[in-house]
Amino acid sequence: MDIKEQKKELRRQIRKLKSLLTKEEKEILSAKIFEKLEQCNEFVSSHCVLMYWSMDDEVCTHGFVNKWYKDKVILLPCVEGDDLVLKQFKGEENMTEGEQFAIPEPKGEAFTRTDEIDLMIIPGMAFDMQKNRMGRGRGFYDRLLQTCNCTKIAVGFDCQMTQSVPVEPFDVKMDKIITDKRTAE
Repeated sequence: MDIKEQKKELRRQIRKLKSLLTKEEKEILSAKIFEKLEQCNEFVSSHCVLMYWSMDDEVCTHGFVNKWYKDKVILLPCVEGDDLVLKQFKGEENMTEGEQFAIPEPKGEAFTRTDEIDLMIIPGMAFDMQKNRMGRGRGFYDRLLQTCNCTKIAVGFDCQMTQSVPVEPFDVKMDKIITDKRTAE
């Protein structure tokens, strides 16, 4: 099986595992993940943080983003074509439906000062203890991650941890991966 097929199969397996979690379980597990994140020096010392606005099958970020956006600059990605454009979150009332996935995205100007980003909190489909991350397959985050020189922390449910993630040359390793049960550092 080639690497593309391995990734496709792993995505299928992880989607199935995540589908077994109820909305309530995902919220409880997400709260545990963000409790851990809030204890990390990388988060405590950060001023400008790239987050994401979660989809139904991801670690739930809505409450966390709303909790912190008045104390830190919180950036969210907006899909434009094949790229992610960053915009500052200024409250849910300043969001609009995104162009591709109907994920709410901040309105306003693009944030282009990527050198000011202290920390990126990244979703993914699968992770391993070697700090490898596999996304959904479109490469949005891989392209973005290559443009930012800051700490990269992936968050996921523990069911998304696997023995080994298939890695290609363009895949960017995380600095840390936090799940509800463990942390890869």
